Amino acid sequence: MNLQLNHLNAKASAMTPVIVEALNKLVAEGQIDAVQFANLRVHLDWVQYKTNFREPVSVTRGAAADAIIDMRIDTRQVQPETVHDEMLRALHSNDDDKILLEDFKSFRNSLAWEFNKQYWGYLGEWEKATGKGYQEALPGGKSDGNSDEAVNDSVADFWTLARDMDKRNQLPAELFILEIGVGSGTRCGLFVEKFRQLDKQRGTNYYPRLRVLMGDYSLETLDMSRPAVKDHIHLCSFLALDALNPLKTLGFLRHKILYIHSTNMYDNLPDEEILRRDGRLYYVHMRAFVPMAEAVRMSEKFKFPLEQFRASVEKLLAIGPDFAGERACGMSFWMELWKAIRLEEKLVAFEDAPDLDLPIGLDVPRLEDILKESPGDLRFHLSSGAMQSFVNTIPLLHPRGYLQVQDIFVTDLNDYRIGFHGPGKLDGSIVNWVNGALLKGVAKRTGYDLHFAPYRYRKDSKTSVLYTTPRE
Repeated sequence: MNLQLNHLNAKASAMTPVIVEALNKLVAEGQIDAVQFANLRVHLDWVQYKTNFREPVSVTRGAAADAIIDMRIDTRQVQPETVHDEMLRALHSNDDDKILLEDFKSFRNSLAWEFNKQYWGYLGEWEKATGKGYQEALPGGKSDGNSDEAVNDSVADFWTLARDMDKRNQLPAELFILEIGVGSGTRCGLFVEKFRQLDKQRGTNYYPRLRVLMGDYSLETLDMSRPAVKDHIHLCSFLALDALNPLKTLGFLRHKILYIHSTNMYDNLPDEEILRRDGRLYYVHMRAFVPMAEAVRMSEKFKFPLEQFRASVEKLLAIGPDFAGERACGMSFWMELWKAIRLEEKLVAFEDAPDLDLPIGLDVPRLEDILKESPGDLRFHLSSGAMQSFVNTIPLLHPRGYLQVQDIFVTDLNDYRIGFHGPGKLDGSIVNWVNGALLKGVAKRTGYDLHFAPYRYRKDSKTSVLYTTPRE
């Protein structure tokens, strides 16, 4: 048996002897046999997201012929007096104690992401129901993208590029900039206003040549962003845009956009996890479920038969909160359901996954080559959505243009050994740290180098700033 502490939280570390004692008791009771004990790996995590998909104790099993079993314990949730019973529940969990919402599949294909998409489509309804804007759910209660100092620096960098191109007679007649995932529009509004001020101060007259593209797949979000850019509306275009494939909408601007920016967008794109164990690679397949006790409570509260629970969830995803006939009731059900949803895991070896489909720019040899930098066992995000978005965004850049992304990145694969990096929940959406190390490897194949700089505009911020430079 292998016991691994995956965090540096001193208070939670004190649970270690309690957990060891509970494991010994399970063996003495015959709840874990010798073979299981020999293969068992127990991971002690500190799940920093208050709302997440984890039970206090969960078990990840391999395929029927595979003996690998991981037990993952959230030391933030679990209590000393209940840890034994939670372990017992996880070891003997079966389909009778939960309402399954889907079959096992790669997480990027999970209906959890359908909830995520619905959230952005009904953002205004969520804000009304919670009485707060979505940014208040972020660390610090606001987006790191809206810092005055950070925007000032970004504006200065863009103006410097425009000025240098102007001196070389390279500056296009139209200066295209693109914001992917506009949110409230605040950041974009600040950027354009500060650029206008700097442009006027320095007498360069670049502002009228700006063409500001604001892209988001949520029409409601686009509408909500308009007031933030009202003083520059004549320069703005609002585009229904799939962040996974901006090229599909903006192909006519291939090689023409000088500056592309996003904040906390990559971490909200469909993702999945991979495990390397004893030199072999496994997909971590998942399925969403609701614990039976929660399902019973909700069916009684919202007055529908328990056997219709899954059908009600499917209606919610197909129709939206109006599925219940009354929007307020539908929103209440949705919000409680989102809190209750958990994920169950199963390992599937790469060679046993007929639908193996790595993101564009990444194949198994390339993946294994990148992983050589971090030998040994490792569980990490593949960041499929972020990679897909990156590969389908880069062709839009002007030869001298650049991409800037503010997000939460894992830039060293070894960091996955000492911290939980998602998935977590923020209101109705999903948040995952982005595997910057893998993304950097993929970028090389597209002709770009990636650089990561600490976000220095908010104390203790976990945000990093990614920016691109063409490879020599």
